[in-house]
Amino acid sequence: SKAMHLVFLGNPGTGKTTVARILAKIYHAMGILSTGQMVEVDRSGLVAGYMGQTAVKVQDVIEKSIGGVLFIDEAYGLASNKTEGDYGQEAIDILNKGMEDNRENLIVIVAGYTKEMQIFLDANPGLRSRFNKYIEFPDYSADELVEILIQKASKVDYSITEDAKEYIREKYEAMLADNPENFGNARFVRNYLDKAIAKQTDRIVNEDNLDKTSLMSITIDDIRDLSLC
Repeated sequence: SKAMHLVFLGNPGTGKTTVARILAKIYHAMGILSTGQMVEVDRSGLVAGYMGQTAVKVQDVIEKSIGGVLFIDEAYGLASNKTEGDYGQEAIDILNKGMEDNRENLIVIVAGYTKEMQIFLDANPGLRSRFNKYIEFPDYSADELVEILIQKASKVDYSITEDAKEYIREKYEAMLADNPENFGNARFVRNYLDKAIAKQTDRIVNEDNLDKTSLMSITIDDIRDLSLC
């Protein structure tokens, strides 16, 4: 599995974690990994505040990951804080050694924004040779975001009226045309739906003679004043 480590590049909410989980299962089914679990951490799961503790933390995470995939989200967070008493670099160095020691039965996937991930890859001379496969996760289009919203709503038995869908699609198009930094993709959709349901609940409390359809229907009035994120 030496050349199996991967770098996932893209904004939050583009499916990086989900794909990593699926890959862990596939690699296990192919016999590349012996157990196929996925251990997911970010900086806080690897770096401690006191001398000597970071090594223990990283070793522990590596132990749990052997036979499966170690997924490090926002991995650049390990490299971007170069202040006195920061143990991010130590975590990277131990991780690099752990990848070498367990190269037959551990796959590491690091994920984050395209630009910032370069900082991580430059943090230890061994990293670029280990992480030489990159997968880009593009942002969703406005149509895809509306589709995700409809699916998430129907999972909790809500439907969205046609004019509301159209209104949301236009909002997403305007937002995406603006090339937003740190756009949350599917995460933003989830938050948006929660807010819409809360607004809808407030509205129907004051209405009489509701049938089941209108009880479970999100209309343009429920979403008109909501922010997209």
